[in-house]
Amino acid sequence: MRRRDFLTQFAGAATWTSWPLAASAQQPERLRRIGTLTTNRSPGQERLYEFKRGLAERGWLQNRNMVFEERRVEIDPEGLRASATGLAAATELAALQPDLIFVSNSTSLRAMRRAAGVIPIVFASVADPVNQGFIATLEEPGGNVTGFAANESSLAAKHLELLKKILPDLTHAVFMYDPQQPTAVDTFDEVERTAASLSVQVKKTPVVNGSDVEVAIDSMAQMQRAGLVVGGGPSTTFHRELIVTMAMRRRMPVVHQFRYFGALASYGADDFDLCRRSAIYAHRILKGEKPIDLPVQLPARLMLVLNLKAAKAMDLVLSPEVLALADEVLG
Repeated sequence: MRRRDFLTQFAGAATWTSWPLAASAQQPERLRRIGTLTTNRSPGQERLYEFKRGLAERGWLQNRNMVFEERRVEIDPEGLRASATGLAAATELAALQPDLIFVSNSTSLRAMRRAAGVIPIVFASVADPVNQGFIATLEEPGGNVTGFAANESSLAAKHLELLKKILPDLTHAVFMYDPQQPTAVDTFDEVERTAASLSVQVKKTPVVNGSDVEVAIDSMAQMQRAGLVVGGGPSTTFHRELIVTMAMRRRMPVVHQFRYFGALASYGADDFDLCRRSAIYAHRILKGEKPIDLPVQLPARLMLVLNLKAAKAMDLVLSPEVLALADEVLG
């Protein structure tokens, strides 16, 4: 056989044998499935939007290389307390066997941990994940859960300090909390120690329903120069509009950790930023890393946000010193 003929046949054979490999390499990557368990009320959907935004920034797009499997939990105090609706939605979501699951509050995370088995879970805006039993330590979370925590329980004591700056003659304060929160007792202990150092009398008031809120705030009517520190949890979040409205009528400033609460002041992590950043871990897990190897992250910074509209409604003038401390002032 002449050399030219041999090379021609060889080139043809090489082209034929390499074709299946080239075609295989061009096959689209399988669609990844990302499960989400959120609440149907604010801020659940806003947090989910920020998580999706973070994923899109890293190239994960709906129906292109991933699909969302979304489940929402109907919000009502009793349902949240029993977690019945949350558990049903979590079980349904886990049965779909997504590649990972995203949650943005303690209630959803608690339900998903019971249902998910070994499916990776990425959380955001969950306070004290160690004390709540979700992870072993921040550095070594263990198991299939990791994410971006909101803050530590000591933040409530900072809220009381902030109240004292807003009202220098503050004499009384109430710490309103969800009794189902595992860290509530430890949190109040820190608030109580801080109150003693500030010469402020403080009492704790658990709230489960709207009646509890009304009784708690009405009981503050006789207090002069009083303020309200509100802890996190399903019941306080659900009743936030009632809490803020009643407190404003009594001209009592309210401090909470998140701005969405609508309080006079908020001091804590930017929960939307935490949700965007949690997409970093989702991306890494989808690329093959394991939650057990990803330490839980704390907020990059805490923000003080002041609400001038709320201050005006209470005929409260914020001092230049307090305004100078704010990272953001809402008009």
